[in-house]
Amino acid sequence: MLHALRHLALACSLSLLAAPAVAAKTKPTEKSAAPSAAAQTRDKAQLVFQRDLVSVLAPGGDPARLLGAALLARPLFNQPPANSFHRLIERAALAEGAGAATSWVGLADCDIHADDCPNSAALDKLLTQAPDNAAVWLVKLGADARAMKQDDARADLAKAAAAKLYDDYAGSSLQALATSVGTLPPPADTLDPAHAGGAVGMQTVLVFGLASSQPQPSLPLVAKLCENADEDSSIKSDCLALAKTLEWGSSPLARSLGLHLREVLSDDPAAQQDAKNARRTLIWQVQSFTQLLARAPDDAALSQRLLALARQGGTQMSLQLAALRENQIPVDPPADWQPRKAK
Repeated sequence: MLHALRHLALACSLSLLAAPAVAAKTKPTEKSAAPSAAAQTRDKAQLVFQRDLVSVLAPGGDPARLLGAALLARPLFNQPPANSFHRLIERAALAEGAGAATSWVGLADCDIHADDCPNSAALDKLLTQAPDNAAVWLVKLGADARAMKQDDARADLAKAAAAKLYDDYAGSSLQALATSVGTLPPPADTLDPAHAGGAVGMQTVLVFGLASSQPQPSLPLVAKLCENADEDSSIKSDCLALAKTLEWGSSPLARSLGLHLREVLSDDPAAQQDAKNARRTLIWQVQSFTQLLARAPDDAALSQRLLALARQGGTQMSLQLAALRENQIPVDPPADWQPRKAK
């Protein structure tokens, strides 16, 4: 049903995980090849480096610095309480000048196994800080749907449809990470001699890898709700309004969903075809950026520029397009290009 969206979700995941994220929580499967002794030693050194970055960034009260520290700390195990993700994102949220981007990351300050995600206090704060952000209302929609609050979920959809923008704040997280990662130089034992990108290549992998764990609304849930909208004209109307906002959203996944909804819900064949063509272009852009980011560990100049773009802020979409243009990669696919089929 959502073949194209799932395909793009895979492409987006690859674009953010072109190389393994340092200190990822996932464990290797039994079928995975065991890392070499040198790789294990390097991984341990990278973990130490990441912990050192957190320790250096944690003091002080600057919200952006604390956000960077929190994002670096989030995947680390056995952190001292003062340097834990929970404490750092809590401090970041209370710091003077903290905004919605910090509260958004605070959604992840929860225990998924205890079924208390997203963090309700962070969500309540976001509803006050960013009431015109459709992404916030879609997070609430997901929470209300899981709690079987059907009337509230329907109201959330209406609020999302009336919102002015969609922003999942991934650009702000990338900015905080890219700014924070240069606080300390990576020690020599953290670097893989097989990759020519050196320190800046490793920093780029760390930044984009950690940013991939940004909290996200349950977009497949929204897709399912809207795809069944033919039974309710008011839901269909809200979904079409939401689609327009999503098409200009901050992330490739949001844009993909917006285009998908226009394609399946619009009564205008020309609008349907236009959405289909635009989604093909989007998949080309994501796959092209995936390939670009995969070169970062072996290309110091490219890595330096990707980090510079991340430090400028903006959105995930704007960074992706800027990176393609700077590297003379067309943002439109060749006339005969078609997306790879998802297996």
